[in-house]
Amino acid sequence: MGRSDSSTSSAGHATAYAWFVVALLVPVVMLNYLDRQMLAAMKSSMMGDIPDIATRANWGIVLGSFKWVYALLSPVGGYIADRISRRHVIALSLCIWSAVTWATGHATSFQQLIAARAIMGISEAFYIPAALALITDYHTGPTRSRAVGVHQMGLYVGIIIGGFAGYVADEPSLGWRFAFSICGIVGVLYAVPLFALVRNPARGPDAGPKPSPLGAARELLGNPGFILLVLYFTLPAIAGWVVKDWMPDILKERFALGQGKAGVSAVLYVQIASLVGAVLGGWLADRLMRKTVRGRIFVSALGMTFFLPALYGIGGAGTLGVAIGLLILFGLGWGFFDCNNMPILCQVARHDLRATGYGFMNMVSISCGGFADWGFGALRDHHVPLHVIFGAFAGLALISVFIILLVKPRADIPT
Repeated sequence: MGRSDSSTSSAGHATAYAWFVVALLVPVVMLNYLDRQMLAAMKSSMMGDIPDIATRANWGIVLGSFKWVYALLSPVGGYIADRISRRHVIALSLCIWSAVTWATGHATSFQQLIAARAIMGISEAFYIPAALALITDYHTGPTRSRAVGVHQMGLYVGIIIGGFAGYVADEPSLGWRFAFSICGIVGVLYAVPLFALVRNPARGPDAGPKPSPLGAARELLGNPGFILLVLYFTLPAIAGWVVKDWMPDILKERFALGQGKAGVSAVLYVQIASLVGAVLGGWLADRLMRKTVRGRIFVSALGMTFFLPALYGIGGAGTLGVAIGLLILFGLGWGFFDCNNMPILCQVARHDLRATGYGFMNMVSISCGGFADWGFGALRDHHVPLHVIFGAFAGLALISVFIILLVKPRADIPT
């Protein structure tokens, strides 16, 4: 009886710590995306203060410089997180990108801004693969989608707060430089307790000899389920990055809004919807997994169907209210999609390749996102109608539904 009570108590402590890890990482991912979203929300002030940015295409290069570097190094960050302490990777990444965030507030030229964003891409590339792999190490099948969904809530909160940065930029006593400086300081300070409190879990039951970088790449790229998941992860993200990075400017121009109101309208409602979608999608996926091993795939595909009317309609929305309603629908679908990507990866790739695999997914997805940012700016400079651009995005979403339904979980990997 005593041994049974001890086992139950030990299991309870393990479960509590698993959720404590998620709680510790939520502020980190919040800062990760707050630092990114502020740039989009404060575009007008930054272009006014740094005149050699000059064109929308150049602004797209500023946005893309982060993504291209981030994308290139994501597999490296994932591989390192699979080989050494995830705890060290996460804490060091937070400390470095926060210092660069502070430095961004002191940029005075187009070249300096590009350099700061590129360096930030280096540091942030190491966080997401390591953090999601750590969460799925602690959370097995019954809570995996919910745990990832809770972590992603911090992402959406960061984007929401970043949307208000336009008001900070418009305030003469503060300004865009203050916003970057204060966020950088907060991140550096938080890295200390994070490092002290996060522990690495014991190696998973499927952990074996660790492959070389070439061996890891060969195993992943030879896995049909992984290749399909990379495609699925990438196509919707093309629209997702444009919505995140350009929607404040779209609403500002289309509905004659101030920078602050445009930034808030572009992110507040869609990110609240994403937050709800991540929680609801995680819960539905974990429930459905009790009935079918494809439960997470079906829930993710359901979320993707929400993209179709949302993206098709956003380009032609005639009022701000209609645009916000469509963004809410998009955000709900994004939450379903976002909370299940890493859990689905866990069904097609073994334990020691999960961070590496997510790094590859990030590399392809964010590279395309960087080109989408640049391409969208160039298309707008050439006056291509919004409904044409977003109609193409809706077509990609439709293709994505069919792609994810082709993914088959591996029978030799625990769910």
